[in-house]
Amino acid sequence: MNVRNVFTSCFFLFLLCISCSSVHKTATSKNSVTNNNPLPDWAFGGFARPANMNPIISPNPASRFRDPMTGKEVGWESNDTFNPGASVKDGKVVLLYRSEDKSGIGIGERTSRLGYAESSDGLHFTRSATPVLYPADDSQKEFEWPGGCEDPRVAMTEDGTYVVFYTQWNRKVPRLGVATSKDLKTWTKHGPIFKNASGNTFNEPHKSASIVTTVKDGRQVVAKINGKYTMYWGELGVFMATSDDLVNWQPLLDPAGKPKPLISPREGYFDSDLTECGPPAVLTDKGILLLYNGKNNPQKGDRRFTGNAYCAGQVLFDKTDPTKAIGRLDAPFLRPMEPFEKSGQYVNGTVFIEGLVYFQQKWFLYYGCADSRVGVAVFDPVRPAPADPLPILPK
Repeated sequence: MNVRNVFTSCFFLFLLCISCSSVHKTATSKNSVTNNNPLPDWAFGGFARPANMNPIISPNPASRFRDPMTGKEVGWESNDTFNPGASVKDGKVVLLYRSEDKSGIGIGERTSRLGYAESSDGLHFTRSATPVLYPADDSQKEFEWPGGCEDPRVAMTEDGTYVVFYTQWNRKVPRLGVATSKDLKTWTKHGPIFKNASGNTFNEPHKSASIVTTVKDGRQVVAKINGKYTMYWGELGVFMATSDDLVNWQPLLDPAGKPKPLISPREGYFDSDLTECGPPAVLTDKGILLLYNGKNNPQKGDRRFTGNAYCAGQVLFDKTDPTKAIGRLDAPFLRPMEPFEKSGQYVNGTVFIEGLVYFQQKWFLYYGCADSRVGVAVFDPVRPAPADPLPILPK
């Protein structure tokens, strides 16, 4: 080897070392040639799907309920059961899951109601025969008839009050509604969360609220950030809002009076179409961790993943400045892989995360499978599983 070749080899070795040392340790490279999917130390995961367990909730045509809108008996969970919120009560995991009847054809054209299911182990659930939150002859008719109550996120305050944020769907404008309960079965509806807010957010489509929680004395409870209840919300970006009473919320606005995005979809990534907030965010020693749902744009997304597929991502916000994103995964930690996650009314594949609970010193993540069933995956901080492997593009 001549001197020039030695110099060239050393130069390229130097560049390689510099490149390796500069890799951002808080993100997974989207150009990786391996299917390994390492997670940074601030992220939750990996989550393992329990063997021979999923889906844990499926449609039940036998369930009947007298619908207040029509006065008729309906199969309220006969078509689909999906997108669950979750909390813990009396040592049991409780799911509030979205159910759809057969009153229409296509996503958003049927009536949705929230069913109730509980479990002593977080895996095997017993369901109530009737829904617990639904469009009724009440003060929320204008916001919930005929589309119903969709996509709940549930959390508990330190005093044992449960709060659920859900989409009120009148088939005109989707809005975030809030309700409270002491037992997760009997709910008091308080109406749209932005009805008294400044700006015009109330009249614009909005959904998907992830209130900030923390683990205190072994319980996951609602937290305050800088003296305020704080939530992330939105699907076209991640936005923020604060509250003093959990009922009336003020969105963070930009100088033009529009909701200010904290993160947005990224061209070339799994979240290139949507960044829709998932389950309640969690305050950790590293920051505020938000798990979210990314939708992959068929033309401008990550070609390793199916176009229009929903995969799960994570973003970390500063614990004292909840508007400042300080870490974000470049690849999903959970993606549609199992048959039940790719077959149903959403055939492009969906793992739509909405429920996250700290239970038996583990994190149980509950999600909608292809908008048709409910699945679960578990993160054990002592023995974390690998994140879902990444597909490799053919050369």
